Amino acid sequence: MIRQFIASIAVLAAAAFAWLYFAPGAPQVLSNAGIVLPFGPQAEAATPAPQTGGQGQRPGNQQAAGGPGGSGGPGRPGGFGARTTNVITTGVTLARINDTLAAIGEGTPVRSVTVAATSGGELTEVLVRPGQIVEAGATIARFDAAAEQIEFDRAQLALEDARATLTRTEGLANNNVVAGTALTAAQLSAANAQLALRNAEMALTRRTIESPIGGKVGLIRVTPGNYVPAQTTVTSIDDTSSILIDFWVPERYAAQIEPGMPVTVNAIALPGQSFAGDISAIDTRIDPASRTLQVQAEIPNPEGALRAGMSFTVSLAFPGEEYPAVNPLAILWSAQGSYVWKYLDGKATRVMAEIIQRNSDGVLVRSDLKPGDAIITEGILQLSEGATVNLLEGPDGTGATPPQPSVATN
Repeated sequence: MIRQFIASIAVLAAAAFAWLYFAPGAPQVLSNAGIVLPFGPQAEAATPAPQTGGQGQRPGNQQAAGGPGGSGGPGRPGGFGARTTNVITTGVTLARINDTLAAIGEGTPVRSVTVAATSGGELTEVLVRPGQIVEAGATIARFDAAAEQIEFDRAQLALEDARATLTRTEGLANNNVVAGTALTAAQLSAANAQLALRNAEMALTRRTIESPIGGKVGLIRVTPGNYVPAQTTVTSIDDTSSILIDFWVPERYAAQIEPGMPVTVNAIALPGQSFAGDISAIDTRIDPASRTLQVQAEIPNPEGALRAGMSFTVSLAFPGEEYPAVNPLAILWSAQGSYVWKYLDGKATRVMAEIIQRNSDGVLVRSDLKPGDAIITEGILQLSEGATVNLLEGPDGTGATPPQPSVATN
């Protein structure tokens, strides 16, 4: 118990001594309370200074060594009064955020069609191969069309006969040999024959499958010689002269995105290559589940390096926002919020600094700071508002080089 008591007394004494030594104004507090210490500036102030030996000098004109003019009084580094703190500073820089948006998108052809059989029948031949580039209207495949050809020929004969009958009837009607009703019936018969021929021609045309657009042929889904039902997929045609990339952006960017904005994309399958394009379409609604907006960009693909279905990283540039960036070591907290110490004319000034974003190389703040301002990063724990500081290293906020400590030489 005695040892614990002695240890407690020693800890309290050390704490009191540390407070007296490190806390600015501690001796003055004790002096105001009527406590006079046997050491420090109070003891020095109570000890009269030695006489200078001059003639006519009275004791009342003498100054104590520890007074305002003494070497150990308050404001001097050697005493227990206000001390000058050594500090190191770093400069304030400007950093821009929210100036680039990166998103992941998926590519689709600028035009794509799925070619299907419009009617059922036996597939006789396929005239293209996968990967082949075809023009619009090129023949892809043919079905057996013997029955349709017969119907077409029969419709042609019927039309020729109806037209001949119409010609004879018109001649007789001009000579008033036949009534007008006979002429009308002949005209109707010729018109019906014309429609029957067109119907037969359409049925015959549908036995041939043609490409509706120009592009690259996909995989062939059918085999010649098999019966292919109607609406069966034969192949696909993709126009990849341009690639459309669908991606989603956060809601806060909705007001900044416009058609025609330039974009840069990188294909995951083609590392190291970048492709440029622009925004071609923007959705009219924000997705309520993800709070994102769907955007579509068109990327020219003249060399065919990009394929439909690829994954892309899309980058967009925006004006962004600029904020002062300070060293993370300079940030301190108080009841009012975060703040930093600014070095100005040899003194420390507190500046409130609201943290906007933390980065690895600096902290972006909303504050009354300008580029080049000197922010104290070392020695900040011993500072108070308006305290005098000694700049050891770093900028001084004016662009001038701070004075370096002198080194004594023999």
